[in-house]
Amino acid sequence: MIAELNKLVELVEQRLTDDLDVASLATELGTTEYHLRRMFSSLAGMPLSEYIRRRRMTLAAAEVTGDGDLLGIAVRYGYGSTEAFARAFRSVHGVGPGDVRREGGPLHTQSQIRFRLTVEGSITMDTRIIDKQAFRLIGHAARVPLIHEGINPHIQTHIASLPIAEHARLKELSDTEPIGLLQVSADVNPDYTEGSDLAYLHGVAVTDSIEVPEDLDIIEVAAGTWAVFRTQGDYPASLQATWAATATDWFPSNPWLLRAGPSIVAVLDRADDFSTATCELWLPVERA
Repeated sequence: MIAELNKLVELVEQRLTDDLDVASLATELGTTEYHLRRMFSSLAGMPLSEYIRRRRMTLAAAEVTGDGDLLGIAVRYGYGSTEAFARAFRSVHGVGPGDVRREGGPLHTQSQIRFRLTVEGSITMDTRIIDKQAFRLIGHAARVPLIHEGINPHIQTHIASLPIAEHARLKELSDTEPIGLLQVSADVNPDYTEGSDLAYLHGVAVTDSIEVPEDLDIIEVAAGTWAVFRTQGDYPASLQATWAATATDWFPSNPWLLRAGPSIVAVLDRADDFSTATCELWLPVERA
């Protein structure tokens, strides 16, 4: 995957003034757009779309400092008006193109990214691959912002709003893996942009044989393959570290790609104060 990401960066660089089609680039690299975007975001620390925008504005800045027509520069970098170009330019550099033309700066440039695989130690990831028939995730859903590190207070508020008896009712409905109460993230931005909206569901997994109460939300999950990662330790730090390691360690070393679908966390055991926990992270995958 590291080689594919570096090739992606080269292709982006060659086509910065073109109408970039990430889906076509993914096909050219022998992977999927979903996996490409998720791996880039996880390893680069920014969405692919943001990197492309920063690189375009970095090259555009060199032209803005010259005496070329601003509308011509805007059009060359994919903007239909000087106003749209100026907004994008200001979002990267903090000043407008007119200011830079008059004063020469300041400019915030984005260097071309290079990915390298650094081996820092032997990390064993407790993983199993499971093929599952179609199933349902049922429970109580809410729209929340994506937060990469630490506890998500929006999810905490959502769970706290549920009566204690509701957790027991949900657990009684569960009849398939992942077993028990689940933390489900669905409809996630492919770039995995922090702050972007996702659908969070607090619930359980069930088969078609279960009659779903009318007051519960349902996420239909198609048949497919799942990579299941077991993690144990401080919560949520150990879970989030494992999630990050799937991108940095596991996917680059294994013949699997992320596919679109919900990600699921099953809490198997936990301390009374939830300071530590044993969890399973379920990610939908397909063969590379």
